[in-house]
Amino acid sequence: MAKRVITYGTFDMFHIGHLRLLQRLRKLGDELIVAVSTDEFNEQKGKKTLIPYEQRAEIVAALECVDRVIAERNWEQKLEDVQKYGVDIFAMGDDWRGEFDFLQPHCEVIYLPRTENISTTELKKSMDRFFKEKYSEFRFGF
Repeated sequence: MAKRVITYGTFDMFHIGHLRLLQRLRKLGDELIVAVSTDEFNEQKGKKTLIPYEQRAEIVAALECVDRVIAERNWEQKLEDVQKYGVDIFAMGDDWRGEFDFLQPHCEVIYLPRTENISTTELKKSMDRFFKEKYSEFRFGF
């Protein structure tokens, strides 16, 4: 029987850390399902994205290591997704350690280390600093 893995994320400004995380997750099972946060859900979380949901989902779906992309619309859908898709492993970056342990009665929960020295938040801060220095009369607010 196929082992299914699921993960969740925004995947804005797709970078090497995203790719490496998804590749590691795919190696944990036979099928990788990735739930990409919708623009509306990101707004609820107070997150600003540069790339619209449809494009982020298309980028993630194009990866060889990803078998299925679904929309993440709210915090509460995780248990429903685990049951609906027959998930064996729920996996997230270790910055979420402990947050999803409530799923353990339904599947294995794994927290993987993030790729060192790279994050979307840090990329946005770097872009903001770059544009401030280069175009000091403008404020981009990434």
